[in-house]
Amino acid sequence: MSFILVTNDDGIDSPALPALVRALAESWPVRAVVPSQERSWIGKAISRWEDIRVECALRDGVEFHSVDGFPADCTQLGVHSLFREKPDMVVSGINVGFNHGLAFFLSSGTVGAACEGWIAGLPAIAFSTGVSRGHHDWAPKAWSESSGPFWARISAIAAEIVADVRRVGFPEEADLLNVNIPESAELSTPRAVTTLAKVGYDNLFRRQSEGLYTHDFSGGFSRVHQLEGTDLEADGKARVSITPVRLAHSVTLPDRTRRALERG
Repeated sequence: MSFILVTNDDGIDSPALPALVRALAESWPVRAVVPSQERSWIGKAISRWEDIRVECALRDGVEFHSVDGFPADCTQLGVHSLFREKPDMVVSGINVGFNHGLAFFLSSGTVGAACEGWIAGLPAIAFSTGVSRGHHDWAPKAWSESSGPFWARISAIAAEIVADVRRVGFPEEADLLNVNIPESAELSTPRAVTTLAKVGYDNLFRRQSEGLYTHDFSGGFSRVHQLEGTDLEADGKARVSITPVRLAHSVTLPDRTRRALERG
């Protein structure tokens, strides 16, 4: 019998990890392969020159494989190397913080791990949770020792969405699903199928001293386009957004542009 492969980019110490594994394991076999430390903002990086160490670990009675590498490494190892059989689905997350909007989607290690699932020919879902802009004190609470009931509630929502997808079948039109769950959500919270908002972000780095900069993202969006029907609109309405994404597909250019670019 195959299994669901769970991974993330927040690492083995993520407070979401045991809750998500338990919620999924109520219905399906689950195996977890996660980074040994937080690997946020890493996208779909794959280790090339470094050796990768994999160790078994136990947290809150749940067994994990801890990988000294990136989130996409975890998916690659979990699909091809660590087990005798392949998973039939990849579930990545639940990320501490939203991954909605195109810029954050492209930057997310959570999404990158799900992308690696698509490359392996598997249905993949990336889950994230957070609060609307301007609430920067939320993350420490989500990481705190008292956050267990919160993660159990959010994980129950994620598990129900996985169940719905497995019941009706993964959509052929999508390469992966990107799901963002508001911090306040319950099982009864409305859900919307959305598109990725075309948004970016501004400066990510703060100067510490001459020639030395550090990551200091403040959570703002830039270049906000039409939000109707997007994951950001769903966030504003406190809905769960489920975004089917087709990865890196080509588009048809207008004839005038095509003629200007083509040769021969």
